[in-house]
Amino acid sequence: MNCPSCLSVTTREQNRKTTLGYRIFRCRGCHHIFNERTNTPFNLLEYPTDLVLLVVLWLLRYTLSLRDLAEMFLERGWVFTHEAIRGWEVRFASLLAEHLRTRRRGHIGTSWYVDETYIKVREKWWYLYRALDRDGNVVDSRLSEKRDMEAAKQFFRQALATAGHAPERVTTDGHDSYPRAIREMLGSEVMHRWNAYLNNHLEQDHRGIKQRYYPMRGFGNFTSASRFCRVYDEGRQFFRFRTTRKQHVSLADQRHLFCQRLDALKTMLLVA
Repeated sequence: MNCPSCLSVTTREQNRKTTLGYRIFRCRGCHHIFNERTNTPFNLLEYPTDLVLLVVLWLLRYTLSLRDLAEMFLERGWVFTHEAIRGWEVRFASLLAEHLRTRRRGHIGTSWYVDETYIKVREKWWYLYRALDRDGNVVDSRLSEKRDMEAAKQFFRQALATAGHAPERVTTDGHDSYPRAIREMLGSEVMHRWNAYLNNHLEQDHRGIKQRYYPMRGFGNFTSASRFCRVYDEGRQFFRFRTTRKQHVSLADQRHLFCQRLDALKTMLLVA
């Protein structure tokens, strides 16, 4: 293992380990002593890395409150508060979202379906812009205080950066801000269709984020709401087993894919 201080490869593993069981190394060049988590986002955590990742993943993936998670892990012998979980979500959710967004770049379809839904933040309704491609894969999502021309432009600018390419066709519900925003941000050659019925599958897909945040009784501020909505969509897409909307995936294949992608996610974040 390379030394995180001087980047030397001449390191030696010690005969002892940290309290959590991580290996300890000593650099022969600068004599720096470090462990496997030194200079990683998980350094100085009082709990094992895989445990923290599992807590954050369960928080994002399942309809559980912070207190529910704390109780579930208490039964397994791990004691931490719901506020500790909140801190882990703040610390690692953005890291998770960024890795998954980077992984999706270049793998998004060329026919986009765009719509907005409502998210409650501090007893006020905000607009969550979301887009899926023709196969039902997530393009991007963005939370906005307003539903206007500037909000639509910012969403398409962000979606374009995430996808890495402009779509050939965009379908919306006919809101007045979309034609100009599509023309200016994606290009005049992009075909724009406005038909509320063609967006039915996207409107049904909004149920995921809405049902997920109900146990949380809304969000306390815009930053936490924006972060959670983004990482929720990224995580949901990562564990989506179908590659097309009507594809059938057997239960056995779903189990295999889930374990495979969970291991890949852990590896991805541990080497971050």
